[in-house]
Amino acid sequence: MVFDTLSAESLVPVAASSEVADILVDLFVVLLAAKLGDELFRRLHQPTLIGEILAGVIVGPSVIGIVEPGEVLEAFAEIGVVLLLFWAGLESRLSEMRQVGKAALSVGLLGLAIPFAGGLGVALALGESSETALFIAAALMATSAGITTAVMKELGVLGTRASRTILGAAIVDDILALILLSVAVGVAAEGGINVVDTLVVSGIAVAFVLFIGLGGTQTLQRAPHLMEAPRFAESPLLPAVLLCLGLAALSAQIGLAAIVGAFLAGMIVAETKEQNDVESEIAPLYAFFPPFFFVFIGANVDLGELANAEALGILAFVTVVAVATKYVGAWLGALQMGRAEARFVGAGMVPRGEVGIVVAGIGVTEGVVGPQLFAVIVGMAVLTTVIAPPVLRRLARSLPPDPEPAAPD
Repeated sequence: MVFDTLSAESLVPVAASSEVADILVDLFVVLLAAKLGDELFRRLHQPTLIGEILAGVIVGPSVIGIVEPGEVLEAFAEIGVVLLLFWAGLESRLSEMRQVGKAALSVGLLGLAIPFAGGLGVALALGESSETALFIAAALMATSAGITTAVMKELGVLGTRASRTILGAAIVDDILALILLSVAVGVAAEGGINVVDTLVVSGIAVAFVLFIGLGGTQTLQRAPHLMEAPRFAESPLLPAVLLCLGLAALSAQIGLAAIVGAFLAGMIVAETKEQNDVESEIAPLYAFFPPFFFVFIGANVDLGELANAEALGILAFVTVVAVATKYVGAWLGALQMGRAEARFVGAGMVPRGEVGIVVAGIGVTEGVVGPQLFAVIVGMAVLTTVIAPPVLRRLARSLPPDPEPAAPD
């Protein structure tokens, strides 16, 4: 009996060690697959997130099946999406938006209203519930500032008026899309649309964004040294990460999506970029964690859901609606700048990229987005992301020079 007891106890660390080894193997395979996809798509001059998503599809259950999207990978993916939205916030300085405020606001609002209506129309055509309709609308409303920024940087037009307008409008789009996402999460939790509850969630979301976003950015504009004030802060890295995790946790605790807080944290920290090199400090974390999110998304895509004419027809329909509504809305909003710039702005607002994919993933988590619709939304986000770069390259050639600023009286 003693021998049996000792044998059983001795097996515990062996079993635990085997489980840890399995986890480490999965993480190794996921990260390696993501970086191979990243490398391939860099060489093809395409958005790297597409390569990481396709890597997830390949190593996931749909193709090879060597990685299962379990709890550990999901935890890494959750951290990844928080840091992803934090990085998107870092690229979205609220202070810079004021320079093109009127045009950016016009582009942002029209680029939201028309896709929102399009999303609701898609849901109605597909016979989806009101809860699902909100997630579809949020996915169509969003704009991937990160993808467009990378393309404009490559083209050397990042400092032009049209590019600044796109980035400012993308800030408006992402904030309002994330607010709608928070409302959608609240509606899904309640099991249906309750006008009072929806208004409460909307009010909380707007108040949170205004209080934290505007208050936080103004505070760090006036006192950027606060990021390095703590004695443990030998660099801005730890205070920035603490702010990111803290606001993400607070956002989740009050019933909003955690990524809302992470995005706002990035916008707040962005106001200190002239005083410290915060982006280079965050870059290693950004390089490590978000790929787990994209591979996790790919691993959850069931290719079987798209392996029929009906599903491919839905994908084509949703993609056409996504492209047309966003382009038309942004183009109309930018017409005041001239037709050439309006075309560039319209095309620059089309990519849904990571934000549309985040919306789809949360919809699955909340149980209101089914496997086929999830695959369709991810496919739409991928296609709109692939379409935009070559179009922007062509339209950039016809961009007029920025007008000279008016002389002071």
